Amino acid sequence: MRRVSTVVFCVIDAFIPVRGKILPGFEEFSADLNHAGVPVVWVTDRSRAELDEPRRKFGHSHPFIAEGGCGVYLPEDYFHLRPAKTVRLGRFICVPIAEAQTAAAEALEALVEETGVSIVPLRSLSPREFAQNSGLSPREGELARQRDFEELFFFAGASDKHVARFLSHARHRQLQLRQRGPFWSLAVGSSLRHCVGELSSLYDRALRAHALTFALETEGSDRLLAACDRGVLLYYQGQEASQTGRPHMPKIREISLSSPDVWDQVRVMIGPTE
Repeated sequence: MRRVSTVVFCVIDAFIPVRGKILPGFEEFSADLNHAGVPVVWVTDRSRAELDEPRRKFGHSHPFIAEGGCGVYLPEDYFHLRPAKTVRLGRFICVPIAEAQTAAAEALEALVEETGVSIVPLRSLSPREFAQNSGLSPREGELARQRDFEELFFFAGASDKHVARFLSHARHRQLQLRQRGPFWSLAVGSSLRHCVGELSSLYDRALRAHALTFALETEGSDRLLAACDRGVLLYYQGQEASQTGRPHMPKIREISLSSPDVWDQVRVMIGPTE
């Protein structure tokens, strides 16, 4: 591993969408960081299986954080040291932050019994039914539901009042519920901040020095910014987000994606390799 001063944590869902074009300039920006030896950790709401194709396309060989902060996935032999608690999931060594999917499924069933709100777990649907309810193709749907930690579901005709009660009970149980387009996900114990901390510690041990953590994400997904030392929030024209609303994040810079040199500005902020 080349000695670096910064590890970049990048929320890729807006940059590399499941469908549609890659955000202009991002592919070249990623190639530049890869050439410079700067580790770029992908952070995503997607599952491990959903990342196989984009990782091949981009030649991404670094760790990644999947399912919204449920686990850290390490390529084989990436680090010579490992945390004490790891599990093998497919081709990766995983540092589990959330509990396994069985725990999420049990928690979801308990919520249904407690609230009386009807839900449909997406794992109970056929690939065709999953595709129809998620808006994904059958192949995309099959990859999306191959999850290690989260339980995906949607509400079955529940009113706004019933949904609010369901969410309130979930918060009381300290469960992590997030809306993912037409459906929801439930996890037990997920934490993006914990994921960043675990991986940052591994990099520090491997480099034998502290590497700054740098967050890169778009407006609307700024959970990562609070977990890193500094970072950039990219916003679309008309969605300016003043830093006055983030007094606890003084090291965050906001850059418009309409700026002609947006990626050059981000690259300068990341800094040189050592």
